[in-house]
Amino acid sequence: MQACNFHDVEIVSGVKHKRKIALLIKEILKKKEEYNINYIFCSDQYLLSINKQYLNHDTLTDIITFDLSEAESNILLSDIYISIERVKENAKQFEVKFEQEILRVIVHGVLHLIGYQDKTATQKTTMRRMETRWINHYTKHILPS
Repeated sequence: MQACNFHDVEIVSGVKHKRKIALLIKEILKKKEEYNINYIFCSDQYLLSINKQYLNHDTLTDIITFDLSEAESNILLSDIYISIERVKENAKQFEVKFEQEILRVIVHGVLHLIGYQDKTATQKTTMRRMETRWINHYTKHILPS
C-alpha cells in the first residue's frame, strides 16, 4: 500500500494537483515499500490546539508531522498537519506563490519522516537544499505531465 491522502478540516485548502503531489511523495519515498500519509490542511487555531495538546507549545506553526509508525515496522504511517493560514502568510513574507510555499511545506513534512531534521543551522541548510531539489524535480518532471 502506497497512499498519500489529503483532507481539508474546517477550511478549504485550495491545494491543486494533489495527484501529482502524491507522485512526488512516492518518488521521495521510493525506498519505502509501504506507506500511508495523511495530509490534514487546517486553520491556525486548529493546528495551535494540536501544538498545545501534543507538543506543549503555545505558538503558531505551519506544519506538525506525526510519525505514527510502529517500532520495527517497515510500514510508514504519518499524519501531517498544515496550517493553510500560516502557509499563506509565509508565501507573502517570502514573496513566493502559495502553490510553491505549500509544496515546500508538504515536502518538508516528508523529509522529516525520512530522517532530515532542522534544529541546527547545518540541518536547516540541508533541509532547504533538499526541499529545493524536490520542488525543482516536481516542477520539471511531474507538473508538466
